[in-house]
Amino acid sequence: MKYTEALKRNYEFRRLYSKGKSAASPYLALYVRKNGLHRNRLGITVGAKLGNAVKRNRVRRRLKEIYRLNEDKFRKGCDIVIVARVKAVYARYGQLEQSFLSLAQRLGLTLSEERQQ
Repeated sequence: MKYTEALKRNYEFRRLYSKGKSAASPYLALYVRKNGLHRNRLGITVGAKLGNAVKRNRVRRRLKEIYRLNEDKFRKGCDIVIVARVKAVYARYGQLEQSFLSLAQRLGLTLSEERQQ
């Protein structure tokens, strides 16, 4: 991921949950907040409810790859947290990607069409 670094600290996640904008779908919940930097910071949360470590890591890898492939479509300077829900374990890759992109668009994270080209 060229324009993104990891969001790791607990207080950063908590601040995003309390002060950021959020949107949810059956598969994911997405939290976004401006960070004042020239790069995005990404955090992915996959709770123990989703299953054993193999299932959780599979969901985490899929979400990270979805973000990586669509990274150039997003505005810079945001903190982003993706929270996987139980249905994400059983979802197809295309369903997760569509869900993520629609949530990002709903929160104003995506660039306008003319700026992408």
